Amino acid sequence: MKLWGGRFEKDTDSLVEDFHSSISFDRRLYKFDIMGSIAHAGMLGRIGILSAEETEKIIGGLECILADIQAGRVEFEVGAEDIHMNVEKLLTERIGDAGKKLHTGRSRNDQVALDFRLFLREEIDNTKDLLTALLETLLDLSSEHLKTWMPGYTHLQKAQPITLSHHLMAYVQMFLRDLGRLGDTRKRLNLSPLGSGALAGTTFALRREEVAAELNFDGVTLNSLDGVSDRDFALEFLAAASIMMMHLSRLCEELIIWSSGEFSFVSIDDAYATGSSIMPQKKNPDVAELVRGKTGRVYGDLITLLTVMKGLPLAYNKDMQEDKECVFDAVDTIQKSLLVIRPMLATMKVNADIMAREAKKGFTNATDLADYLAKKNVPFREAHAIVGRLVLECSRRGCSLEDLTLEELKTVSEFFEEDLYEAISLQTCVQKRSVTGGPAPETVQTAIQFSKETLDQLRW
Repeated sequence: MKLWGGRFEKDTDSLVEDFHSSISFDRRLYKFDIMGSIAHAGMLGRIGILSAEETEKIIGGLECILADIQAGRVEFEVGAEDIHMNVEKLLTERIGDAGKKLHTGRSRNDQVALDFRLFLREEIDNTKDLLTALLETLLDLSSEHLKTWMPGYTHLQKAQPITLSHHLMAYVQMFLRDLGRLGDTRKRLNLSPLGSGALAGTTFALRREEVAAELNFDGVTLNSLDGVSDRDFALEFLAAASIMMMHLSRLCEELIIWSSGEFSFVSIDDAYATGSSIMPQKKNPDVAELVRGKTGRVYGDLITLLTVMKGLPLAYNKDMQEDKECVFDAVDTIQKSLLVIRPMLATMKVNADIMAREAKKGFTNATDLADYLAKKNVPFREAHAIVGRLVLECSRRGCSLEDLTLEELKTVSEFFEEDLYEAISLQTCVQKRSVTGGPAPETVQTAIQFSKETLDQLRW
């Protein structure tokens, strides 16, 4: 008989049994369900609802069940529906009637809300650790490549020269924001809903704050309706994970482009690439491509839960059983992606000579030539037009701006002098851009140090 079956005259249809059951996926919450039950049982003992003997038997039984599940000695039952009732059924079978008292003062509604928060809190911490490791790798690479010149792009067209360090540090800023979003999500998540009951609390004098403190929550939820029906914390995580996957996808997209024969800026280590079953020459950046592809999964997970929640009246509805699989999928996807990207970055070979060579092409110093004239008091719009005409001429002749003689340059502007060649050299173009946030090596070095300090502050 079902634990809730007292008012029913018929058994659940077998089709409904399978459709209704969530044990196939929410078994993943077993540790957190048992943690919450142990804390709840201890509190019930302290307020006299359970005797000392009953409390000891329940906690001991739960600890044994936890050990057995971890050892693979427990087979869950679809008929018991979910992880909560599977654990309670096992407990009652092992310790007798005392197990039936465990559920006093709580509902599966506040129980699952507690389990889900405990689960996601731990997985946010695990994700944070993986993201921190990626950030440390990016910071190491940035420190190593302060003077690795490369072209910067807009519209995927060569624009201005920068350094690889400067480019990588853009991703450091993105991932630092991601780390901050995870921390913000964790703060708002870290309230215990246990004691909210089904929707209206309970008549038992539960010590909610004690249980919350035992489970390392910062406090308790202040509205029982919201306590059981809130999934904002899961949505926040999915939103943060979606943005993080977008950043990972952009990084991977660039690695895919950079490792192509047309660019050859980097070479992916063999351990993080695959070949072709028909073309023996191929070395494919499949890891980066998979991360790019899996980003859509996490977006879908966010849309799934937003759609589930958008029309639900208060308080708990069975629709909310659909909250877990999308979160589980997002957790797995983001963590596997972070886990594989870090060593792929750490082991890739940077072809600095090719990057520097390409930085000299495409008139990436054109803006600097216009700036040179502007510093000679030529209005910038006029300087822009002058350099534009020079670029057009160089394009026709197949040469670069620095290939033009001073005499040729003076035919378009009397303000050109011999010092212009130094002004538009690759190194000068980068090193003179020392404004805060710019690519000059000393400026990027300052940004690296500041980012390391920020990373330390975001650890928790």
